Amino acid sequence: MKGLIRILNLILVAAILFIVGQGIYWIAKRIEENQILKGVITRLSSDSRVAEVLVTQSRFNEETKKIETTIKFLEYDAEGKPLEPRYFTFQGNIIQFQSLVIRFQDRLVEAGDSLRGKSAYLFLKAFVLDETKTQVFPITEANTIPAGYKVPGIKSEFEQKLWEEFWNYALDPRARERSGIKNAQIEAPGSMFLPGTIYTIKIEHDGGLRIDTRPVPEILKGEKV
Repeated sequence: MKGLIRILNLILVAAILFIVGQGIYWIAKRIEENQILKGVITRLSSDSRVAEVLVTQSRFNEETKKIETTIKFLEYDAEGKPLEPRYFTFQGNIIQFQSLVIRFQDRLVEAGDSLRGKSAYLFLKAFVLDETKTQVFPITEANTIPAGYKVPGIKSEFEQKLWEEFWNYALDPRARERSGIKNAQIEAPGSMFLPGTIYTIKIEHDGGLRIDTRPVPEILKGEKV
C-alpha cells in the first residue's frame, strides 16, 4: 500500500512539474511573441533622419522685390553620417525637395530586411516654384546610386539593380512585385524656410518623407560655428 501511495505521489509530482513546465513555456512563448510584436510595431512606426536644412542668410532683394534665402542642405548617409553640405540660394523661401521614394512590402519591413527593411529615398533636386519660372538646384543625378546609400567596400547586386532600373520598377507592376516593392513615386515635401529654425527631413520606415522643425538652440544663436 505504501509503495502504491509513493508511486501515486511521484505521478502527482510529475504531473505538477509538467503543468508548471507547460505554464512556464507558455509564459515564455507569450513574452517572446509580445517582444516580437513590439519590435514589429516599433519598426513600422519608427523613422530615420535623412537630411537637415538651416537658413544661413535671409534678406529682402530690392531688385527682385523678393526674399532671398540661402540654405545649408546637409544630407546623411544610411549610417547617419553627414555628407558634404550644399548651399542653395533662392528668390523666395517656400522651398521643396523633389525625391523618389520606394516603399517595400510590409513583410520585408516587419522582418527588418537588410536592404529593404525601410522605405528608400533619393533626393533629386531642391526647387522653388515661381509664377514665371522655377528655380532648381540638382542634388542627385538620375540613374546613379545616391551617396547616402552607397556603402564603401561593399558591392550589392540588388542595390545596383534597384537604382539602375528604378523607373522599370516604378512602371512595371510585375517587376515591382518580384523585388518586394509596394510602390514607387515622386514626392516633394516642402516648407517655408525661416532663420532660427532647424528643419529635419525624415523618412518613415513604412512611409514617405516628412519635415520636422525645432528652434536653433539659444547657445548657438548669433554664433558662427
